[in-house]
Amino acid sequence: MRQDRDSSRAVRRRWESDDGRWLYPASMIKLPLAVAAGQAIRKGRLAWSSATGVEEANMTANDAASPLVPGYRARIDELVTLMLQRSDNVATNVLFDVLGRERATTDLHALGFRATHFRRKLSGAEPLIVDPQATGRNSFPAREAAALVTALAAGALPEAKTLRTILAGSVWNEKLSRGLGPGDAFAHKTGDTDDVAHDGGILRLAGGGSWTIVVYTDRPSGEATDHSFGVFMEALRPLLVEASDAREGAHTASANGAVLLA
Repeated sequence: MRQDRDSSRAVRRRWESDDGRWLYPASMIKLPLAVAAGQAIRKGRLAWSSATGVEEANMTANDAASPLVPGYRARIDELVTLMLQRSDNVATNVLFDVLGRERATTDLHALGFRATHFRRKLSGAEPLIVDPQATGRNSFPAREAAALVTALAAGALPEAKTLRTILAGSVWNEKLSRGLGPGDAFAHKTGDTDDVAHDGGILRLAGGGSWTIVVYTDRPSGEATDHSFGVFMEALRPLLVEASDAREGAHTASANGAVLLA
């Protein structure tokens, strides 16, 4: 745990463990894509009420059935909400087209997230979706995920308040959320494949104090991994409560790899 004083004299506590491995971000890539949508709105290229059509080429499997069907016209706010709350892959792929992966990547780099890259649409199952514009695998490291979520918490990113509200309605709460206490609020996003499992977001403790928590692991998705996330959070929470002082600002905790969950 480290305490830092910024120019406003507020105390910022940070704890981090990152073993340097590159881990596929899975659905965590949807967080910066939502920020790219916010930036497009800020720049006047889009509005939350803008609408676009759903095409057959963007259809793929989801953990929960997507309400989007070919021919449907979806608003940007609807697409971002489905993407963040339900982790809807179809909504994500539509946003890839609307935002443009190169422009979205450039926007995130301009905001300071230079290791983030949107390179391929998402697939919910084999075979992978046909994506002629694919240029490799998406990238969104745990370190940048923690920085982005911290900036969202501070209101330092475009449309931050709206995005925080959307994240607070996540329907997938089987990882870190298992270890939370009564009255805690966790606005977060999860990411899973057969090879990785992640979770991260803004934790507001019932007794006061706000923390950014991001955990990336190379553990396979499943009940055993979800349980380990909950055990980790249950062990971490008393330390966060002890360290928290709501008058001293926000805090960050991030982890990359299985070491914290071993």
